Amino acid sequence: MSHAIKSAAIAIFRPLVRFLIGHGWTYGAMAELLKVVCVEESSRQHEPGAPPLTDSKVSLLSGVHRKEVNRIRQELAAHSPDELPMRQGANIAAQLVALWVSHPDFLDATGEPLPLPLRAEKSPCIEELARRIKADMRPRTILDDLIRAGIAEERSGHFHLLRATYVSDVAEDRLNFLGANVGDHLSSAVRNLQNAEPPFIEQAVYFDALPPEVIEAVREDLRQLGNKMIRTAYQRVSKLDTDADSPHPRRMRMGVYYYEEDAAPRAPAERQEDIHD
Repeated sequence: MSHAIKSAAIAIFRPLVRFLIGHGWTYGAMAELLKVVCVEESSRQHEPGAPPLTDSKVSLLSGVHRKEVNRIRQELAAHSPDELPMRQGANIAAQLVALWVSHPDFLDATGEPLPLPLRAEKSPCIEELARRIKADMRPRTILDDLIRAGIAEERSGHFHLLRATYVSDVAEDRLNFLGANVGDHLSSAVRNLQNAEPPFIEQAVYFDALPPEVIEAVREDLRQLGNKMIRTAYQRVSKLDTDADSPHPRRMRMGVYYYEEDAAPRAPAERQEDIHD
C-alpha cells in the first residue's frame, strides 16, 4: 500500500469518521457502509459496452465475500444507498436565491441584491422571481423558508437578502448538500490524479501559522470573495441557453469552501504560505 495514498485517505476519512461517531455510528456500521461502496465501485470496473462483472470478479476486486457481493448487488438494484433527494422546498429556495443575486433585474447599481416586496405590478418583486424559476410553491412559503433559515428578513414591507447563498436550516437538506458538494470536490481531485485532460480546478490558499487577529481581519473579506465567485459563475452560465435540448446533457458544480482551526506550534523555518494545486 502506498504510504502517500494511505496518508491522504486518513486525512479524508478523519473528519467524516469524527462526524459519524458524533452521531452514534460505530465501526461496525461504518464497515458495513464501506462494504456496500466497495461492491458498488468494483462493479463499475469494466469497459463501456462490456457485460457487467460477475459476482466472483467483483469479490476478487473488492475483497468482499462472493455471497455478500450477491446480496449487496441485489439491494443496490432495488434501491441505491445514496438516493437522498433534496427536499422540494430547499431546491426551489436555492434557485430563487441564485436568481436574486445574479439577474440584473433584481440588482442595484452596485450589483447587490435589491430589497423586494412580495408583489408589485411594475417593479421587481418576489412573485416575479418565483415565476421566473417556475416555482410550484407559493412565494410566501418560499420566503418563510428563507426567513426561518436566516437568509432573508422583512423590513418595512420589503424583503432583504442577508446571504448570497442558500443554506437550509433542515438537517436532511444540509446532509444532502454535504454529500453532493464534498463528493464532487473529491471526484474532481481524484480525476486530476488520473491525469485526465483537461484538469479540473482544485486549488486552495493555505497558511499554517497566522496570528488570530489576522484571521479575524480577513475572514469576512474572504467570505465576500467566495460569494462573489459563486455569483459570477452563476451569471456566466445562466446567460447561456441552459434550456436547450441535448442528447448528451452534462452536469457541473463549482464551489468554494473555507476552514480554520488552531495550528500546532511550528518553528519559523517551517512556516508555509503558499497556494496548493
